[in-house]
Amino acid sequence: MFSNDKNVETIAQLFKVLKRYFGLQAEYTKLSIVEIIVRLLTAVALIAVFVTLFLIALIYFSFAAAIAIGEALGCALWGYLIVGFAYIILFLIMLMLRKVIIEKPLVRFLSSLLLS
Repeated sequence: MFSNDKNVETIAQLFKVLKRYFGLQAEYTKLSIVEIIVRLLTAVALIAVFVTLFLIALIYFSFAAAIAIGEALGCALWGYLIVGFAYIILFLIMLMLRKVIIEKPLVRFLSSLLLS
């Protein structure tokens, strides 16, 4: 039954089609991976730029606040201490709420980025 030339030709065509299909699937997978990597790197670059600019502004505002508080209290040391303690309190709050503030939004962001 399989010795028929028509059957052999049909099977050969089937193998060609399957080979082309798997080649296209591999190419599609590569393109999907490249798209995900590009989106992820773009997001990381944007976040890095925004965080850097925010931190630079925060440093300037911190010095301005420390100087203003120091002048109001009559001692620059107290101004810097108050601003420093405010940052320590902010750090402790962030440490206690890290799952709500950092982990969950980050997981949501990455899952939407990678699974879309």
